[in-house]
Amino acid sequence: MKFEYWRNIVVGLLDIAIVVYLVVAMTVLNQPQEKATVCTEVNIHIADEQTNGLLNAVEVKRLLERQRLYPLAQPLQFVNTRQIEDTLSRNPFVAKVECYKTQNGHVCVSLTQRQPVLHIITSQGEQYYVDENGDILPHTRLAGNLLVATGAISRQYAKKRLAPIACQIQSDRLWCEQTEQLNVLPDGTLELVPRVGDHIVYLGAPRDIPQKLERLRKFYKYGLCHAGWNRYERISVEFDNQIICKKRQS
Repeated sequence: MKFEYWRNIVVGLLDIAIVVYLVVAMTVLNQPQEKATVCTEVNIHIADEQTNGLLNAVEVKRLLERQRLYPLAQPLQFVNTRQIEDTLSRNPFVAKVECYKTQNGHVCVSLTQRQPVLHIITSQGEQYYVDENGDILPHTRLAGNLLVATGAISRQYAKKRLAPIACQIQSDRLWCEQTEQLNVLPDGTLELVPRVGDHIVYLGAPRDIPQKLERLRKFYKYGLCHAGWNRYERISVEFDNQIICKKRQS
């Protein structure tokens, strides 16, 4: 009787041991062998890289190489994805970054970059960018097809006044294509330099811009199209319900 009792216990323990072994073996087999795997490829993806972006994959690679964090040919167990994320997050042009490893030996870096909406060139010679949130970005290289603002511009004015106006212009197809430059006068009022037409548009104080642009849109459609785009040298939409034009002298 005792023999049967102990045999059942032994058989039960063996069954448990076999089950534990199988679970551990399957877990180990299903895990990537990080220690035996090196990074064979680095995939860098940058959202909106082609639309006024100030970063590209080559620059990200160089940045990681300078910090000795570029993971290619490195053992995966030594690739610190958190350190890569922290390093890239300190770049002023990076809004969000994610880095992870895959089972086939790849390291993936996914970036969302800050998108500048305005290139500021002050009358004192200072240059920088402003993004859609009004954040200041350092000037490194020219971004293609970016609206330029010149003149007596403080950083506070750029962040609070010009950034929303730039977003308004960018969101409208006509003004995005027609507006070449904004110019800030010493008294803080605004001029708009169009791409088509040899005239200056005076916007006045930086407020009620959507309404002013709507008046200008109607004047373009019903006035200049018939009178001629170069008839006036200055068009003012500063005041409500009126447009004041100064004829070009012959």
